[in-house]
Amino acid sequence: MPKKSTHPAPADHSSLCLQYLRRCGGSARLCSINFSLCVIQALVNRKLVKIKNTGAGFFVELDETK
Repeated sequence: MPKKSTHPAPADHSSLCLQYLRRCGGSARLCSINFSLCVIQALVNRKLVKIKNTGAGFFVELDETK
């Protein structure tokens, strides 16, 4: 019988996406992120990240206005 994890597993991968963005220096190209758009949209709705159009593509950036 497999053991249950003592760490709570998030329902989505939003925390992993935030960790990825922190390792990338706070921003990454939207086309290079391997997370689903639902995860990114959830982070935008929670105002943790923002999408920026630079003219050369869309970037996902951590929202550091707190």
